[in-house]
Amino acid sequence: MKATDIHRITVIGAGTMGHGIAHVAAVAGCTVHLYDPLAGAAVAGLAKIRKNLAKGVELGKLTQEAFEAAIARIRSFDELEPACAGADCVIEAAPEEISLKREIFEDVDRLTPPEALLATNTSALPVAEIAKSVADPGRLVGMHFFNPVHVMKLVEVVRHQGAHTYMIDAAFGLAERFGKTPIVVTDSPGFASSRLGLAIGLEAMRMVEQGVAAPSDIDTAMKLGYGHPMGPLELTDLVGLDVRLGIAEYLSTALGPTFTPPQILRDMVAAGKLGKKSGEGFYRWSAEGKRVV
Repeated sequence: MKATDIHRITVIGAGTMGHGIAHVAAVAGCTVHLYDPLAGAAVAGLAKIRKNLAKGVELGKLTQEAFEAAIARIRSFDELEPACAGADCVIEAAPEEISLKREIFEDVDRLTPPEALLATNTSALPVAEIAKSVADPGRLVGMHFFNPVHVMKLVEVVRHQGAHTYMIDAAFGLAERFGKTPIVVTDSPGFASSRLGLAIGLEAMRMVEQGVAAPSDIDTAMKLGYGHPMGPLELTDLVGLDVRLGIAEYLSTALGPTFTPPQILRDMVAAGKLGKKSGEGFYRWSAEGKRVV
């Protein structure tokens, strides 16, 4: 399997990450099957892709012809078997629950050709453990995309100890076809980006908790003082406080107390303040997804 052999891609999960991956795959010229078991979710994901592509046309980043061609390449599914039919590559973007991901890949393994590339979009979970769910663990690798997928350039290609080198190469080349800049990281807790990003984010939360500064001032310090395009607390709102809490709990077990979730994070998640998706986190967000000052 080489990146140039990949023409049909199945994306599992039509949420924020899944529909973003389907978007870039379709723009890159691949036929895309977007699957989600929740009734109507894949259709809703396709509508979001259409909206984001239309915005690209409006901004002059995409021609009308490219827009129409990309949309024509995507089909939505709510059944896994037809979604996986003929797939050269399956990219899973399900919630960060290792048992769920293993269950998905057990099914995908029997529904796809043995030479197909399998990739998980996990941002922190051990890829080797997920890979144990397939007959040939070497064909499953990590491909960690960043939100929003159609904008962010980085992809972490995660190599676990048993991964086939040619599958790592295929994933790397596929990310390049998507217009991304891939890096290869070892399968270790939090990989590179989640580990570094979460450490900064958790410390920013502790600063809010201790009254060091307001969230907007902490974010401004990181943007203007260190050149970050987005502050750690606004980024937390974008990622989801519940997602960050789950990753922090996992990393604190794997790496120690540096990643122990602060009480403010636990309290906000318990109160349903999950960030942009719930309308409130460290900031307030409009129904259109715009930050309210």
